[in-house]
Amino acid sequence: MKKQNGRVVGFEMNSQEPEKAAAFYANVFGWEVAEPKWDYWAVKTGEDGIDGGIAKGPQDYPHGIRVQIEVESITETIAQAVENGAIIVREKMDFDSFYLAYLVDPSGVGIGLVEQK
Repeated sequence: MKKQNGRVVGFEMNSQEPEKAAAFYANVFGWEVAEPKWDYWAVKTGEDGIDGGIAKGPQDYPHGIRVQIEVESITETIAQAVENGAIIVREKMDFDSFYLAYLVDPSGVGIGLVEQK
């Protein structure tokens, strides 16, 4: 099996009031918040920060933060994660420049997996 990167490359903050959350983080911490696309507001946290986004939380994860971990093969990582007790929340999804999947680890923590195309 290929060695996975495993580097945290982003985060997603889920809220039922993402507009309010976006305004809060922009006003308090100076985050740059992009115009929303598909109920997702991309954010830049600063020169040395990890960027991410604020989203309208889906039914399966209405509130909370998930880190996004970069992997070389999302399919292999999902298989390995399940073998080690993870639960798949959302199977591999195809976006313009990357693939994304959501899992819950054996302790109940939600994570995202990202594979660049």
